[in-house]
Amino acid sequence: MLTGLYEGALEDARARELLEPLGDLIARAKSAPEVRDLTGLIPRDHVHIIAEIKRRSPSKGELASIADPVGLALAYERGGASVISVLTEERRFGGSLKDLEDVSQAVSIPVLRKDFIANEYQIVEARAHGADLVLLIMAGLADEEVARLLEITHSWGMEALVETHSEDELVRAVNLGARIIGVNARDLTTFELDQELFGRLQHLIPEGVLKVAESAVVNSQDVTRYREQGAHAVLVGEALVTGVDPEHTVKEFVEA
Repeated sequence: MLTGLYEGALEDARARELLEPLGDLIARAKSAPEVRDLTGLIPRDHVHIIAEIKRRSPSKGELASIADPVGLALAYERGGASVISVLTEERRFGGSLKDLEDVSQAVSIPVLRKDFIANEYQIVEARAHGADLVLLIMAGLADEEVARLLEITHSWGMEALVETHSEDELVRAVNLGARIIGVNARDLTTFELDQELFGRLQHLIPEGVLKVAESAVVNSQDVTRYREQGAHAVLVGEALVTGVDPEHTVKEFVEA
């Protein structure tokens, strides 16, 4: 499944590159609004919520139509979210770069491009459309690729959420100098959930690195559990897009 997601994302990126070569994209990225200040993501008394705009997923199918991603993002921001995560993968998640750009232009907090990123073009593309952070998934990339992609990301002033799903991946991310490390309870090779994974692995993330717990959040009790286990931030998607009042739910999660 993960291999197929990367293959599709790269195929789509190559098609876009035929229309806008890397050199032209770099010029456009240089004229994009500056990267938002990311110092606000340091650990604090309240948990950071990374609130996601996500229409569907391979594991759950259709989640929400989200006809107005900007309105949803603004509700997240009013609720106290620290970051807006925008799925841009189109084939299986129903996202788009237009969602990313529209949301980035509307909110004042940092925006994360969540996709299956594996080359320079996709990173520059993220910056050109207003992203402040990008997702890098250890399960889909070799160490040399992650190191290069981190270097490119940082050269643009952006940061990377480096996602892990096992002890081996987490240790690799730490050794590569990742500054924001996520532990995803959902294994992207099987799509099975392990709700205790973050709690078992978070002690391996060194001081000074932002610890992000991902997936397996249904209610504020789940956020509280992650916080008590040491999470500085919790990434939430499904519970927000399927709820009736995302602004209120984000407030609950921030105060959990």
